Amino acid sequence: MDSCKNGIVDLSSLEPLRQSSGAPDYPGRLIAVEGLDGSGKSTQIRRLAEALSERGIEVVTTREPGGTEGAEAIRGLLMSGGQDKWNDATEALLFAAARADHVAKLIRPSVTVGKWVLCDRFVDSTRAYQGGAGGISDADILDLHRVGSGGLLPDRTIVLDLPVEEGARRAAARSAETDRMGAKGADYYNRVAARFRDLAALEPERFRLIDANGSPEAVTARILDALADLF
Repeated sequence: MDSCKNGIVDLSSLEPLRQSSGAPDYPGRLIAVEGLDGSGKSTQIRRLAEALSERGIEVVTTREPGGTEGAEAIRGLLMSGGQDKWNDATEALLFAAARADHVAKLIRPSVTVGKWVLCDRFVDSTRAYQGGAGGISDADILDLHRVGSGGLLPDRTIVLDLPVEEGARRAAARSAETDRMGAKGADYYNRVAARFRDLAALEPERFRLIDANGSPEAVTARILDALADLF
C-alpha cells in the first residue's frame, strides 16, 4: 500500500478495497456515522432509523466497538482503565478484532438479506483516532481491516462535523463520566477532526461531511439529502 496523500491510502488504487467501496454485491446498505464524541451520532442514528423505517426499509442499528457479544467484550477492554492501559497500536489491533467479529456475525448477514445497517463508527474512526491522532499508518490500519473484515467499506460514510470545543461541551452536558477514549485532550481531538476532514476530501464518493450544528431535525434532513442517491 504505497499510494498515499497526506499519509492516507488512496483506496482507488487498491483492487480488493475498491471492489468493497463500489457497487455492492448485496441488496442492503451499510451506512457509517462518524464524528467526535458529542457530535450527535447516537441521536442522528435513532432519527435516521425512524426515517428509513417510514420508507419501508428494514433497519439494524449498531455500534463500534460492539454490536456482538465478542465485540462488546472487547469494547469493555478498550473503554475502561487509564490512558496508559493500551498504546495506539494495541488499540488498533483490538478495534480490528472487534470489527471482524461484528462484520462476520451482524453486518454482513444483515446487508446480505437486504437490511440497512446504521453503524455508530466503523473503520474510518480507527483511521482518524489511532491513525490521524495516534500515528498508526493508514496502510497498516487498512491491512488489518482487509484481514479481519475482508476490506468491507460502508456504502456511505456520514461525518458529523462540529468544532472540538462544541463537541466537548455537548458530551460533558450529556454525562459527567468519560471513558478512556473520550478523555485524551483537545490536541488529540483536533487531530482526529482534521483526519476525518482529510478522509472526506480524498474519498468524496463515499464520504459526506455534514454540518452538525443546528437542530436535530435540520441535521437529519442534511443526512437524508446525503443518502438520496442510495434509495
